[in-house]
Order: sequence, then structure tokens, then C-alpha cells
Amino acid sequence: MDGMTEITVDSALPQQHTLKSAISCVGIGLHGGQRITLSLLPAPVDSGIVFRRTDLDLDIPVDALLVTDTRLCTQITHPIHQHASVRTVEHVMAALAGLRIDNVIVAVDGPEIPVLDGSAAPFVFLIDCAGRVSQSAPRQVIEVLRPIRVTLGEAFAELRPGGACLDMVLSIDFPAAAIGRQALSLSLTEQGFRASLSTARTFAMLAEIEALQAAGLARGGSLENAVVVDGARILNPAGLRSPDEFVRHKMLDAVGDLAMAGAPIHGRFIASRTGHALNNRLLRALLADGKAWRRVSLEQAGWSQPHFTAQAA
Repeated sequence: MDGMTEITVDSALPQQHTLKSAISCVGIGLHGGQRITLSLLPAPVDSGIVFRRTDLDLDIPVDALLVTDTRLCTQITHPIHQHASVRTVEHVMAALAGLRIDNVIVAVDGPEIPVLDGSAAPFVFLIDCAGRVSQSAPRQVIEVLRPIRVTLGEAFAELRPGGACLDMVLSIDFPAAAIGRQALSLSLTEQGFRASLSTARTFAMLAEIEALQAAGLARGGSLENAVVVDGARILNPAGLRSPDEFVRHKMLDAVGDLAMAGAPIHGRFIASRTGHALNNRLLRALLADGKAWRRVSLEQAGWSQPHFTAQAA
């Protein structure tokens, strides 16, 4: 691998954090194509991240077991009121995880998070504009104690012990010549998330888009919010934001999917050809094994100041 970057960053924040003020935006849902208003609202200590359907007056707490659909996105559903769901939660979840926001209400007036530009960067912008504030309780993390692995054909995803935060290694392999084989390795600090993952956009194959729309998906998709690939061609006039934007986005998705655990994971994530379904299966397998993890404060987990490194093939 080449393209190594190393940056010294601020330490992980030992206290829980929420937003300093509320902030809102309006956008289109990627799959439903509906106009959605999203608001990020401050929340009290130990409340975690909660999705609020303002049109239904129902709250859905973040929980890996409440993920009910993983077709091209991650959907979370109320445990009792099954008609109340929010889909495409992975990008806003990644932004909240990457910027270390523990407690927040994500309020939407419809069934989907707005796609905005197809990356997590607009959500990072919203969080930065709202500001964040330290809270009185220590941040809790999920420390991986022994390896957990799930597979699906040639694809696999696993979590192992180790690391001062979440160390990630991910590879992808697509037949489209514009993508091919790509790999990325990084330590998930805030600086690492901002610099390497936050701006990577979702992507789709041109040949698949018509079938997706016939299935009721990707109705809000456009070249303004997704990278579209046709064999060796990138159809977006401005091209890619980085040569390996595809693997960066897949890692961004994994950050958001793993954040459904309800607390930051400390360990090593290693995966190949993974997606939303396999990421959620991995979380469920981890949480189902009481000897494979423990929930502790950062200090109990042996917290230290990590350095950010990223490698790309």
C-alpha cells in the first residue's frame, strides 16, 4: 500500500457530549424521493442517539436489534409500532460517531434521512454549526474482548480486541473498471474521520439504477448526491473527490452501521466486501456473546491519545 498519512490529533473526549444548540436542514430522501426536514437537537446525559418521527410523534432509540432492513441502506424501526421506521440512517450516524456526539435527537418529518450530497460532510457541517458541549458523565465505550467474525460467500467482517479507538481495515472488489479493487486502513479518530471519510459519497452502477427505481428505491438519486459508474466511466461531471472514494464510502457506511451498537466500539474492525447487512450481523453476533465485549468508561478501557494513520491502495 502507498499514500500513507500520519497526523497527530487531539485525544478522544473522555466526557459525554451533546450539541450546544439545535440545527435543521431540508433535503430529499435518496430512496423515497420525499422532501424531508431534519433537525439535530441537544439531549440529556445517557440518553444516547434517538430518531424521532415528528409526523408520528414516536421515538426510536439506536439499537442494533432494531435494524430491520439493510437493502442499500440501514433502516431502524420502532420496537412496538412497526409502521414507524427511519431509513438511510448510516451517514448521519457516521457523522455523530466520527465527531463524538453521544446524546442527540435526530428528528425527521418523514421515513428517511435526507441524502444531501450523498456523504457525511453536510452532517459534519451541521454539527460544527450547532457546536458541541461537554456533559457531566463519562463517555461509555464497548471494548471488544475476543474475536467475532461473520461471513457471506466471499465477504466477511470481524471485530478483534485491540486499539485505542476503532482501528479499521476494509477492502472492496467490484467488476466495474472504474472501481476494481481498493483497500483502506485507518484509526477512527475525529481527525481521521473528517479528513479521510466524511466527504466520500454513495455510489451506484448505471445498469442497476433502473431496477432500483422499479423496486421503489433510489427515487431521489441524482448526480448531485451519488457517484454513478458505467464500466470504466464516472458519469459525474466533476469526477471523484479522491481516487479511492468508493472504499472510503464503504468504510463511512461501516462507521455508521457499527455506531448502531449504541456506544463507540474499541477494537479492530477487519472486513472485505462487506455491506450494511453483514455489518449489522457482526454487531448482533458481538452483542449476543456476553464474553466478547464489555461496556466501560474510556478510563477503564485504558484510554490514551491515539495518532491518526491512513493507508490506501
